[in-house]
Amino acid sequence: MTDSDRPWEPPLAGTEVTQLAGALDRLRWTFRWKAGDLDAAGLRTRVGTSTLTLGGLLKHLAAQEDYIFTVKLRGEPMGAPWNATGWDGDNDWEFTSAADDTPEELYALWDGDVARARSRCDAAVASGGLDQLAHISGPDGRHASLRRLVCDLIEEYGRHTGHADLLREAVDGRVGEDPPPGWRAGSGWPDPGA
Repeated sequence: MTDSDRPWEPPLAGTEVTQLAGALDRLRWTFRWKAGDLDAAGLRTRVGTSTLTLGGLLKHLAAQEDYIFTVKLRGEPMGAPWNATGWDGDNDWEFTSAADDTPEELYALWDGDVARARSRCDAAVASGGLDQLAHISGPDGRHASLRRLVCDLIEEYGRHTGHADLLREAVDGRVGEDPPPGWRAGSGWPDPGA
């Protein structure tokens, strides 16, 4: 088995940047596998009384990718595709509006936002490292570092990948920690490890 068979596997050793990027990419790959290859009914499946769905998680995490590396990091407004989606800033909008989106739209949205976020993060690391201060600040005026933003996104994926585990098992029984060796999402997938 080669690294190209399991590109989600983080490096065994490396710099802080490669370890953090590897941890985030592994969660991205695992989440995409858990949410992948489903039809509209599968993306809308709920467990118990929860309203959470894999489609809602796809849209929410896509928004988080863009929000963290556009608004929080750079202080810029969320642009395309969010400015044309009807997003109203409501914390539940991504979760509820996903029921109106096709699987193709949801996968394309998440795939595109991950690719843009990776590019923005990589450029920020190259220009100022993890210690650079982001646009966002707390009530006391202290600014978060890029390191904090990456760690926040790792935490966000960790929480929601756990939700995706339960939802996917309810849809078709898919379980496991990582995708099987050689797994790839549908066409157009921007390999997070590329």
